[in-house]
Amino acid sequence: MVAATESSSAGGNSAHKLGFTSGMMVQELGWDEDTDDDLRAEIEDLIGGEMLDEDADDVIDVVVLWWRDGDGDLVDALMDAISPLADDGYVWVFSPKTGTDGHVDPSEIAESAPTAGLTQTSVMSLGGWSGSRLVQPKSRKRT
Repeated sequence: MVAATESSSAGGNSAHKLGFTSGMMVQELGWDEDTDDDLRAEIEDLIGGEMLDEDADDVIDVVVLWWRDGDGDLVDALMDAISPLADDGYVWVFSPKTGTDGHVDPSEIAESAPTAGLTQTSVMSLGGWSGSRLVQPKSRKRT
């Protein structure tokens, strides 16, 4: 796993560092009043449109999953998140940082990913949130 630390408020370039590019189909799950509106705006500016909600029927390039302690079963949420993903699509799980309301222990994400058929590749610090990038293993994509 590769770890990186960036701050959403430092430079305003987090969406680019997260790998978002123009024209991507991005689905957002778990939005609530506490999500990082600046990061959301950066992502939408970079992709050139609004993120899709849970009712989208499109093939998705990236799923943004806002996840907090108490939101339910992370494995189930990840299984739901990957069903519309393109073969080379990935999931960003954003969870509140340590010491804040709704904090999710990083080990919960690391342990849930393989159970859902995903591999954690990087972790980023994003202001009040932490982001974990989860990808589909290459062997799975070649089915």
